Amino acid sequence: MSSLNTPITTTYAGEFAKEYIAAALLSGNTLANGGITIKPNIKYKEVIKKLAVGSIIGNAACDFDDPVTANTIALTERIIEPEEFQVNLELCKKDFRRDWEAVQMGISVYDNLPPAFSDYLIAYVAAKVAEKTEQNIWRGVNAVAGEFDGFEVLWAGDADVIDVAGAGAVTAANVLDKLGDTVDACPNAIYGTEDLTLYISQNVAKHYVRALGGFGAAGLGAAGTDSKGSQWYTNGQLTFDGIPIFVANGLSNSNMALAQKSNLFFGTGLLSDANEVKVLDMSDLDGSQNVRMVMRFTAAVQYGLGSEIVWYNG
Repeated sequence: MSSLNTPITTTYAGEFAKEYIAAALLSGNTLANGGITIKPNIKYKEVIKKLAVGSIIGNAACDFDDPVTANTIALTERIIEPEEFQVNLELCKKDFRRDWEAVQMGISVYDNLPPAFSDYLIAYVAAKVAEKTEQNIWRGVNAVAGEFDGFEVLWAGDADVIDVAGAGAVTAANVLDKLGDTVDACPNAIYGTEDLTLYISQNVAKHYVRALGGFGAAGLGAAGTDSKGSQWYTNGQLTFDGIPIFVANGLSNSNMALAQKSNLFFGTGLLSDANEVKVLDMSDLDGSQNVRMVMRFTAAVQYGLGSEIVWYNG
C-alpha cells in the first residue's frame, strides 16, 4: 500500500511524549553535547541558590560569629521558570511520501531513521524544535513568540557579568587576540577549574581554525599547526590556552563566553504533565492528506553567579 494512503492511527501522548520531547529538546548542539547543566522535571519553577563566600577565616577567639550576619557569606538566589511552548502544525503526507519510502526501502545514508510514517514526521518536527531551542538558549528574546530569554539577553541585563572591553567583530586576523582578551578577563576563582569552558560562535570557530592553519601571525608561520597548513583540522576538539572550546551553534556571530558548565542551566519539565506529543491523521475526518501534529513542552535558561561569567559581545 502506498504511504500516501497509509492512515496514521496512533496518537502519541503520555509515556511516548517523554521520549519524543526529549529527542526534540535535547538533540540540539548545546544540550546533546553537555554544553550546560540540564535541570529536568521542573514542574513550575526552581530556585538556584548562590553562595558568595568572603573572608571566613579570622584570628582565634572564644566568640562565635554568624558568617551571614558578619557579611562573610552572602546567600542569594535566582529563579529558573520554564515557559510553556507549543507546536501546532499541519503537514501534507504527499510532501513526505518519497523520503519515507526511500527509508523503508533502505535507500538512505542513515541507519536509524524511524520505519513508521508517523515516527518519520515526528522526527522531522523534532529536528526543527531542536534547532530553534539551540538558538533560544543563547540568543532568544522572550518578547518574540516561541522564544525565551537566552543567555545573551540575561547577561546584558546583569552588571555582575564581566564584559570584555573593546569587543568587536572577530576575523581570522584578530581571533587569537580576541580569544586572549576573553581569557585574560577570567576571574582567578574559576581559572583552572575542571569544567571551565570557552563558548564560541560558529564564525569565531571558523576564523580560529583558519588562523591556526597558517594565516595567523602569532608564531604559526605559513605552514600553521603541525606544519599541515589548512589541512591540520579534522573536526576534532579545539582548545585555547589549555581551556576546552565549545562551539555553541546558537551564539550570535562574534560572541564568546567563558564560564563553568556548572554555572549555566537549562530547565524543562521534561517528564512533567505539561509535555505532550500527538499525531492526528485528518484523512478519516475531512478526506484530506493532512496530518496535524501537536507538541507541548517547557524550556528556559538561567545562570548562577554573573561575576564568574566573561562575555565577549562582538
